[in-house]
Amino acid sequence: MSTDDPDARAALARRLRALYTASVYDVMWDMGIAGQCLDLGIKPLERGMVVAGPAYTIIGGVEPRSTKREYERPNVRDFAMLEAIPADHVVVVQTNGESRTGHWGELLSTAAQSKGALGVVIDGGTRDAPLLRQMADWPVFCRYTSPVESDGTWRVYDFGIPISMSGTLSARVRVDPGDWIFGDEDGVLVIPAAHVADVVTEAEKIKVTEDKVRAELRAGVSFKDVYERYERF
Repeated sequence: MSTDDPDARAALARRLRALYTASVYDVMWDMGIAGQCLDLGIKPLERGMVVAGPAYTIIGGVEPRSTKREYERPNVRDFAMLEAIPADHVVVVQTNGESRTGHWGELLSTAAQSKGALGVVIDGGTRDAPLLRQMADWPVFCRYTSPVESDGTWRVYDFGIPISMSGTLSARVRVDPGDWIFGDEDGVLVIPAAHVADVVTEAEKIKVTEDKVRAELRAGVSFKDVYERYERF
C-alpha cells in the first residue's frame, strides 16, 4: 500500500490498532509471509502500548570517537534524521547489537512526535523511561532502559534505508522504509507494504469470528461445539 495518501494511511493505522498481533500473525502465516515477528525481547515500555504505522528506518552502531567531528557523516549531520521524519510513521532503530546504551530518549521522542511520528521501536535501549511514560500517545518498544548516554559509544550511520532487526523465527527481519509496523504486548510484527491492506482486511474477518466465539463461550456453549463451528481457538 502506498503511504503517500495521509488520510488512507491514518485510516489503515486506526484499523490496525483495533486488532491484535496474534490474529495478524495468523493471517501472515496463512499468506506465506513467515518470519516477520521481531525478537520477543523487544517489548512495550508500558502495558497497553500499541504502535501501528509505516516504518521510518534508522541504523547505527558502535563507533567510539575521540572528538565529535572524527566520524562526522554528512547525511546525519545536524540531526537530519529528525528533520526527515515523515508524518504518521513509526521510527524503527537498528542498533547492531550495542547493548548498554540508551539509543533513544525523551528529547528525541519529543522532536519526532512534533514531526508527526507515531512511536518508536528500538532493537536496543532507551533512556528517560519515566519521562517517556508521561508522553501522551507515544508508544515505545525496546529491549531495556539505560541511563548511559550514546555519545561516544554509539551513533547513527544512516536513515531512510532498508535495515534489519533481530527476529524470533529468523535471525533477522528486514524492514524496508514504508513497511508497516504493528506492535502490542505480544510482540512486534513487520508487515510488507505490498501486503498490508490484504493482511488487515483478513485480520478483521478473524476478529469478527473470534468475537462470535467469545460470545458463545461466555454463554456456556462447549468449547468443542464452538470450535467445530468456527475452527478458531
